[in-house]
This record gives sequence, structure tokens and C-alpha cells, in this order.
Amino acid sequence: MSSGPAYNDEKGSSLGEPEYGHDPASGGIFSSDYKRHDDLKEMLDSNKDSLKLEAMKRIVAMIARGKNASELFPSVVKNVACKNIEVKKLVYVYLVRYAEEQQDLALLSISTFQRGLKDPNQLIRAGALRVLSSIRVTIIVPIMMLAIKEAASDMSPYVRKTAAHAIPKLYSLDLDQKDQLIEVIEKLLADKTTLVAGSVVMAFEEVCPERIDLIHKNYRKLCNLLIDVEEWGQVVIINMLTRYARTQFLNPNHNEILLEENPEKGFYGTDEEDSKQEEADAVVLPKRKPYVMDPDHRLLLRNTKPLLQSRNAAVVMAVAQLYFHLAPKAEVGVIAKALVRLLRSHSEVQFVVLQNVASMSIKRRGMFEPHLKSFYIRSTDPTQIKVLKLEVLTNLASETNIATILREFQTYIKSQDKDFVAATIQAIGRCATNIDEVRDTCLNGLVQLLSNRDELVVAESVVVIKKLLQMQPAQHSDIIRHMAKLIDNIMVPMARASILWLIGEYCEHVPKIAPDVLRKMAKSFTSEVDIVKLQIINLAAKLYLTNSRQTKLLTQYVLNLAKYDQNYDIRDRARFIRQLIVPTEKSGVLNKYAKKLFLAQKPPPVLESSFKDRDHFQLGSLSHLLNSKASGYQELPDWPEAAPDPSVRNVEVPEWTKPSSREKRKEKVEKPFYSESEGESEPTESADSESPTTSESEESAGGMESESASESEEEESEEEEGKSERQKKKKKKKGQKEKSKHGDESEDSGQSEGGDKEKKRNEEESSSSSPSSSEESSSENSSSESEENSDSDLGKKHKRKSVAKLPSGSLKAKKKEISLLDLDDFSGPSVPPTTPSPNTFSKSLNLDLQGLTLSNSNLPSEMSSPSLGRVKTYELLHRLTGEGLSVRYHFNRRPFSPDQAMVSVQMQFTNNSDMDIRHLHVNEPKLHSGMRMQGFKEIDVLQPGDVASEAMGIDFCDSTQAANFQLCSQTRQFYMSIQPPVGELMMPIFMTENSFKKEQEQLLNTSTGKLMGMNEINEKLTLTEQCRSDQAVVQRVLSTANLGRVPCGQSDEYRFAARTVSGGALVLITLVTKDNSAAQLTVNCEKMVIGTMMAKEIVETLTQ
Repeated sequence: MSSGPAYNDEKGSSLGEPEYGHDPASGGIFSSDYKRHDDLKEMLDSNKDSLKLEAMKRIVAMIARGKNASELFPSVVKNVACKNIEVKKLVYVYLVRYAEEQQDLALLSISTFQRGLKDPNQLIRAGALRVLSSIRVTIIVPIMMLAIKEAASDMSPYVRKTAAHAIPKLYSLDLDQKDQLIEVIEKLLADKTTLVAGSVVMAFEEVCPERIDLIHKNYRKLCNLLIDVEEWGQVVIINMLTRYARTQFLNPNHNEILLEENPEKGFYGTDEEDSKQEEADAVVLPKRKPYVMDPDHRLLLRNTKPLLQSRNAAVVMAVAQLYFHLAPKAEVGVIAKALVRLLRSHSEVQFVVLQNVASMSIKRRGMFEPHLKSFYIRSTDPTQIKVLKLEVLTNLASETNIATILREFQTYIKSQDKDFVAATIQAIGRCATNIDEVRDTCLNGLVQLLSNRDELVVAESVVVIKKLLQMQPAQHSDIIRHMAKLIDNIMVPMARASILWLIGEYCEHVPKIAPDVLRKMAKSFTSEVDIVKLQIINLAAKLYLTNSRQTKLLTQYVLNLAKYDQNYDIRDRARFIRQLIVPTEKSGVLNKYAKKLFLAQKPPPVLESSFKDRDHFQLGSLSHLLNSKASGYQELPDWPEAAPDPSVRNVEVPEWTKPSSREKRKEKVEKPFYSESEGESEPTESADSESPTTSESEESAGGMESESASESEEEESEEEEGKSERQKKKKKKKGQKEKSKHGDESEDSGQSEGGDKEKKRNEEESSSSSPSSSEESSSENSSSESEENSDSDLGKKHKRKSVAKLPSGSLKAKKKEISLLDLDDFSGPSVPPTTPSPNTFSKSLNLDLQGLTLSNSNLPSEMSSPSLGRVKTYELLHRLTGEGLSVRYHFNRRPFSPDQAMVSVQMQFTNNSDMDIRHLHVNEPKLHSGMRMQGFKEIDVLQPGDVASEAMGIDFCDSTQAANFQLCSQTRQFYMSIQPPVGELMMPIFMTENSFKKEQEQLLNTSTGKLMGMNEINEKLTLTEQCRSDQAVVQRVLSTANLGRVPCGQSDEYRFAARTVSGGALVLITLVTKDNSAAQLTVNCEKMVIGTMMAKEIVETLTQ
């Protein structure tokens, strides 16, 4: 083949001679070979398709390598009419690249492109449209518009996708075509193929992002197609749906915002304050309507959640920003693990993700705290990644983890990366500002850094110390003296200026050193940097006002030097200060106020994160990354005050497409594909989607009658099976039957299809192998016709489960029977069967029962524990947040009978509303590893004004980490969190004085091995006047922790002993008092963390 030698020659010449850029301006003059592409031109002019194909492959390969092949345009464009499909496709690829540069030549072949739009091959049609839209000439705009309209109706989804890509190109060429393009976009938005969805949404965003009405009818379709769209299409759709949701749905966190704006009143308040608070509550309550999440809002959250597992980092980031901007606070935490996974990717991805995590961690710190170690810095990380991880660690710092974070910072300071070390020192300063407990520790550590050999480390430490000293200058005058001595050694201008400012501002704390520092600075004034000179002038002025006898001449000398300085700022400052502090005949009234101007008390600086106000940009956007509005950025809309009409998203479904009742029932039982993600989000959906939209009612109307009929037949057969049992208990259950029927009817009228599906699934899981569980659940969702047949069945549902199903061997029936017969040792007194619920009683009965010691069903705000301590109650749910339901809890310090390894928590529920609250129960506990929870028995009905009390057990695994769970009622769910004080994790033990001493001896002699590794914490404290008596000391200690008193022969010594509830770790506490109200506290515990926290709490109790 003749092309072989030519190809080899070209290849050889390219290896032997350097390549030159073929810039259009050069015209080939500087090229080493004028006939470089002649062989390719000959091949393109050949009559053989094989040669043309080979030439086009080589040309496309050149383009892929970044080589300029524009001079071949005339030869390539001649082959646009080639009949060989492979050649034509490659010609189109070439023309798309160079059609904009060679517009005149491309226009010559426009008729060929138009013929290509009619080609039977979809790739040729798409390629022709792509080339046509790449020719940037206004004269062919009508041709392009016609081609786009035809392609939008093409049978091939690939061609329709290409038409969507061509829309923004045409819009940028001619803005007047917007109205016609919107019609095409509206048509393509109705497309049901995943290939088109991402491209048309991109066109929508470019052409008409304000036309939100185009999305209404296609919203649900886009949500359902999202999982199957290609990755970059997913990113575009998610970003668009985020802005759409902000305009169409209510803020799910609006109630929490209102509660923050109306804080609670103090514990002790006057009658006037109480009346004002009631009036304020009356105003707030109408504002705070119960929030019910729109089913379409829930649909978006549920369908995007599986994409957190996407391999594409951009998709994960898009879902993360959607959840951050749209989801309820309790559900945002699911994005943390996905974002942490992205930190294992390339440094570029890490940089973007950490920028967004830094913004999120300021407002939602809790969701990243479990992943704290993922933000530890590696030595191989680039500097910008290190700084961002430092930012995140500083944002996550709290009282519980600050010790760990400071140990990390201590290691980072030894790094060789000086910029990183400086950022670490600034991070230490921010931690000290935000957490008062470690301020002194951080300050002492920074003072130690002043002796570091590296001048940059010392300089940065000085700047941070200066900011910290402004908070408590009087307590740290020795540090100011130490820094004054460093003025000769530190040469970094910012550090020298900071030291001079500190000495001048707090010169009364160092009256002897300050004049001497001014003397040294006056000597070197002319050689100092401008920023230092300004601070020397300020120091001279402040010393002149406070100690003019010693510094008058020095001040005049410094001002004279500054008067002739080269910098005009310094000259102006010197003239201004001279007129202000030195009284003359010309000086005005300001001279009298010189001291107030210079020595005014200045507020301490606020060390804030640079990411604090960055979240007003949409997360994941370029504007957020740059912290500046980029071109093309669309603002994230504010939430609407009132919910827009949800019916705009309803779509008419043809009658023949509606599923039959049998298909719908099959779908209900069928396990979802994304079982893990759907299983987590479905319970929330069922609680939030009580009021269905019109579309859902329309879609489910087709097969409802047949379904209801079949379900009523099933219930009738079930009714016959348990007929004898129901007849025996008919009189007893008559009242309950009417109430349950009324409740079920109201529930059926308010539940959505999604809620029915979820309720059915939950009952199937709980009933295990019961064959009739689906029938029972379907009876709750049936129509009024089936209710007439099964109303008595609904009234006796619980009794039928426990008695009628027992012979059949149902697991659920056995569990029910056991729970009915299993009496709790610590439950309240029995209640007559006529009351609606055994857990509930009226206020009058509640007052009568408060004096009983055998019942823990209702307790006052403070009660006496078995160990003489005072037990505190905590508010779990405020009546405003709970819409009338308030919940308080306390640790009753009694063994939890079902499981001795759990801490018993007594819950008190109060219905402050005027409506019944039904079916209160615990759902979806989200616990840390190792923790367990056993919820209380479900409260069927809590009538207005009633109070109910139940006990639940939580195994905290000997830690103070919070136990998170959902408190659910018939219509709402609330996200709860119980965090135990360390003293409530213990149970008292009886121990003699000899055994107590023996345990302590074994602690000292670790060779016995029984208490090996046990730690001893010693604290010195001064008792307050209220704690001088034996009774006061014992009572305060026992109110802090659930301890047992150990007898002691010495009057000035107190001993207490306990074991942790979960792990059984021994805790020994010794308190020795002295004559001058001083005391020594010793805590011995196998677990260092518990011992340290226990010592801290006891010291606080005895010293306050």
C-alpha cells in the first residue's frame, strides 16, 4: 500500500526533528516540513474507502493528542458526502471540532448536513445535527431551529439527546429564539427515557431556569428516573431539583427555628413573667402549625439517598448538598459516611469535599463527630489539604474530644511544613477561644512554643497569644513580661508589633518593663518596618498618658523621628498623636479625652472560621469553592412561607394504565430493590405523609373497590375463625371497640398510600410467621364497606392476637401472652379495665399517687433516690415542639428488671393539647456500637390533660454518648436524644471498711492482678460553707452519682463505692476533709475516662 512509506516517513521525521506549533498566525512558515500532511490529503482524495478511513483515524488521533489538524479541513469536508458510514462518522467528529474556526468552508456543505438529518442511521443523524449546531453563523439559525425541532421528535433517544445538547448552542447564538426553544424543552422534558433526561435538564438550566412551571408535571418522573440516568446527568438533575424543592415545599426545620426564637423561661420566675410567657406561647402556637412533610418532598429524599453510594464523587457531593439544604436535621447525618469515603480519593476531590465539610461542620457538627479520626492529617497530604482538615478538626472540637484533638495538634507543630505549623497554632487559638476549659492549657502550650528555635513558629505563637490575653489580661501579667523579654530576639514584624501592642494596652500590669521597652524601640525606630513603627508610636502615646514622668522625653523623641519618616502614614500618625496628647494652646477639646480614646477597654477579638458565612452559596458550587459569586451562578431560593399548591404536580393517568388490585397488593408485599436505604427512610415517610396528594388518590382509585371487597371477604373468614373467642369478650370490649373504630376511621381517612404500604410492611415484620397478619393490616386500609363488616374485629384485635392465635403456634401470639402475664416489679398499680389505657391516669389521681413509694409512674421534678441523693429531671420534648405533648425523664436509679445491664430511665408524658394522642412508642433507635435499648410499652391513648409514665432501659456501654431514637405517635414522630451523666451509669454496692481498704491495697499492688490497670485520680478542693456538715457532703455526692455509702471509722473521711451498670467496673471514692475547709478527693476506677469525669463532677458539686 502506497500509504505505508509516507506514514513511516512522517513518523521518522517527527522523531528526528522538533515539532513546531501550527498557530493560524504562523501560516506554516516556521514548520520544518511544508508537505507534512500531503500523504493524508492524498489518502482523503483517494477513491478507496479503506484509505479514507485510515486517514480519518490518523487525523482524529492527532486531534486526541492535541495536535492542530485545521489545515486539513478542505480535504476532510469534501468527504462529508461519503457513503461509507464509518468514514462519515469520523468526518462529523472532525467537523464538530473545527466547524467554528472554518465557518465559510463548513457552510458549503450545509446541504449535505441537511441530508444527513434524514439518514436511516441514528449516529449519522445525530452527528449531522451536532455539526450543524457547531457552525456559529446567524444566517443558518432557521435551519438549525428546524433541525432541532425535527430531532426532538426523532424515534431514537440518542438523536433526541443530541437535540437537547444543541439547544444551548442555538440559544447562545440567537437569544431571540428563546420562546421556540422553550417549546422544544417542554416537549423533551416529557420524554421518559433516561438517556434524554440529563441533557434536557441541562438545556433547561441554560435557557430558562426561571420557568419552574415546566418542571411541575415532570417532577415525579425525574425523581423516579434519577437512579438510572448517567452520572453527569444525575448531577445536573439533582442541582435543579434542589432549587425546585426550595420553592415548592415548606422548611422541614421551621418549627425548630421558631423554638430557638422563643426560648424557654427560667426555672424561677415571677407571676408576671409566667403570664407573659403564657401570652407569648398563645401567640407562638398558632404560628407553629404541625409540620407534615409533602410526599413529593419525601420522594426526592428517598430516591436520591441510594446515590450516596455512587462511584462518581460529583454525584455524591450533589446528593450531600441536597440533603443539607432540604432534609430535616435528624436525617442529614446519612451524608457524613459518604463524604468521608470521598476523602480516600485524589487530592483534588479531597480539596472540594473538605471545603464543603468545613462549611457543614459549623452548623451540623454532630454528624461528623463519629468520623473524627478520618480528618487526622497524614504526612503525605498537600498543604492545602492539611489546612482544610485542620479547619474541620477545629470546628468539631468540643469538651469531650478536645483532649484528643490537642494531642494531634501537638504532633502537627513538629512538622517541617511551616505554613501548616502556623495554621495549627491558629487552630489552637480558636480552640482556646471556643472552649473555656482548655484556655489555660492552650495558653501555656503556646508560651512554651516561644522558646522554639524556628522564628516563624515563635512569631505565630505571639500573634495568637496576644488575642488570647485580651480575654483575661489581669491573670497573665507574667506572660506579658515574658513576651517583652523576647522583643530583642524576634524579628518577624507582625510578632514584634503584637508584643508592642500588648505592652502598650496593658502597661499598668508591667509598669517597670514598659518604659524600658520603649527606650529600646526608640533606638531602633529608623530601621523598623512600618507596622512596627506605628505600634511604637502607639506605645509611646499610651505610656505618656499613664507614666509621663518617665516617658515624656522618650515620647517626644519618637514623635520627632516619626515626623520626618518616609512613609506618609507614619508622619500623619505622629502629627495626629502629638496634637492629641501634648496639650498646647492650639489643641482643641479632644485633648481632654485623650485617655478615653487611647486606653478605652477594647473587646476581645472573635476568632471565627473563614467558612462561617459561606453556606449562603449552594454547597458543591464553584461560587462556594471561591467564596465569590461566579458567572452563571443561580441563588438558592428561600423557603416559602406557605406551601404552594401540590396539585400542580399531578399527572392524568389513562384508565388502561392503572394497575389492578392484585398487582397493587403484590407491589405492597414485594421487597424494594434498595432495601437498606428504603428501610431507613420509609418510617419517616409514613409519619410525614399523612395527607395524600390528589394524584395519589387518583392513581389508587382504579382498583380500590375490588381491593376493598377482597379484603372484606378475607376479614369475614378471619372473623369466623375467632368467633367463639370474640363472643366471650364482647361485653368487656364494647367500649374499646367503639373508640378503636372511631380512631381507625379517622386514621384511614388521613393516611396516604405510602403510609399504608409502610404500615403493612411493619406489621408483617412484627408478626413473623403469622399467616393472617397481612389480612389484619389490610383491614385497617379498607374502605367503609369493609369497616362495617370488621368493626368488631378491629375492637378485639389485641385480644385475638394473644388468645385466638395461641393454638396455631403463632410466635406473635406467644409473645403477646407472655407480655400480658409478665408483671414488672416497678410498674405502677393496676388500673381498672374501664380506663382507656393501663399507662394513663388523670391529674387528680396523679396527685394522690405522688406520695406512694412503690409506684414510679409519676414523679415530681425532683425526687429522693434510694441513696438519699436528689434526682434531677430533664426535659426531652417541649410542649411547643411536641405540639401539646411534653416529655420529661429522669434516671430512677433502680435495676431495670428485663435486663440488669441497662440503665433504667423513667419517662413522663403529658398531653397539654385538646386532642387525644394515640400509639406512643419508640421507633428506630440509632445507637453507637455496643449500645442497646429496650423501649417502653406502647401507650394506646393519652387523653387531654392526662399524664403517663413508663420505664425504658438503655445500655450505654459505660459511656456518656447519647442514645438517639424516634418517639412516634399516630400522626407525628420526634427525634429524641438521651445523654446520661456519668454518675447515672453506676449502681451502688455494699462494701465493708476492710474490703474497701483491701481493694485499694490491691490497686497499689498490681501484682495481684485483680484491679490491674485501675487508675487513681486525685483532686484538691475547697468546700463551700454549705458543705461543711456531714449530711450536706453526703447528700451532694449522692445527688451527683448513684453510689453506696461505705462505713468509715474516721469522722473526717467519707467513702463511697459502686460498679458501672454495663461493664461492672469498680468505682471507689474517698473524700478526706481538713480543718480549713480544704479537702482531698480520690477516685479509683478501672476505666480512666469514667474516673476522670466522676472526679470533675464531684468537685463541681462540692465547690459551687
